[in-house]
Amino acid sequence: MEIQQETTTALFIKIATSNWELQNTRLNALLDKLTDEQIAGFTAPDRNSGTYLLGHLTAVSDGLFTYLELGERLYPQMDEIFLKNSDNSGLEKPPIADIKAAWHNVNTTLKQKFDAMQPEDWFTKHSAIPAEDFAKEPHRNKLNILINRTVHQGYHMGQLAYLVKK
Repeated sequence: MEIQQETTTALFIKIATSNWELQNTRLNALLDKLTDEQIAGFTAPDRNSGTYLLGHLTAVSDGLFTYLELGERLYPQMDEIFLKNSDNSGLEKPPIADIKAAWHNVNTTLKQKFDAMQPEDWFTKHSAIPAEDFAKEPHRNKLNILINRTVHQGYHMGQLAYLVKK
């Protein structure tokens, strides 16, 4: 069976975006199992709190608006706490309910933006790579960013799983 190039490209994009959505669904299900008290706890001694990890994932996902050239970020103020500093920085974190709301808003908005993209858009350069570098390394594209962020989310979801009480 021969599949046309255009169909193959769209299928590959669907695989990647569906995996991103699946990771979001899994993380949302995990968050639904956890109380705010559990989320505020630490995943292990001398490790990150669930609050920090959720804020970190929210800030990283919010950064996709910039990297993928999808518009203005929704919560750039989260970078100082969750990207530029560690959990033990002493900086005051927003309430867990606010972080959860931001998480859901970022991902709902990103999904809408992703759904509006054409398959070929995913193979264009992202905002952090100069055109001359992209010409030499075309794999450093928007799809690569999405795949990287999906894996990153799965990594931290594994840490958050330690917050579930047995």
